[in-house]
Amino acid sequence: MIERPLREGVAVRPVRPDDMAALVAMCDEHARHEGTPYRRAGKARALSKALFAATPRVHGWVADAAGELVGYATAAPEFSTWQGGEFLHMDCLFVREGWRGHGTGAALLQAVGDCARRCGCAQIQWQTPAWNEDAARFYRRAGAVEKPRRRFFLPVA
Repeated sequence: MIERPLREGVAVRPVRPDDMAALVAMCDEHARHEGTPYRRAGKARALSKALFAATPRVHGWVADAAGELVGYATAAPEFSTWQGGEFLHMDCLFVREGWRGHGTGAALLQAVGDCARRCGCAQIQWQTPAWNEDAARFYRRAGAVEKPRRRFFLPVA
């Protein structure tokens, strides 16, 4: 795992219900960073339902800089037939421009890792766009091993 001091005044904590507007704004920013369309409509409600259910579908963390949210990560348990067990799928890890390179991403990744251990998962898996070399370098420095894959989407009507 990357060992880098977190910028002073930044704390990583679980997402709270009052973070939804800022979280949706960061999701939008993340999508634009990846060149993907994003519709904000209904997202706060859908995310709240998944994050704060009696049995949450997804876990989430934010990097909080004195009340300003500057990054987030989300992850959900998945099952691997090949491994015969659960792993934690990290769906998103995003740090806003200007906050990168100061340990914020590493602290968010650490929160995901802590959750994986609590859930009894031996592994975290995720993907990043092939063009995002900065992210790939970050993940390699953290000790991650990449595996070439293709990602497919099949719309279900």
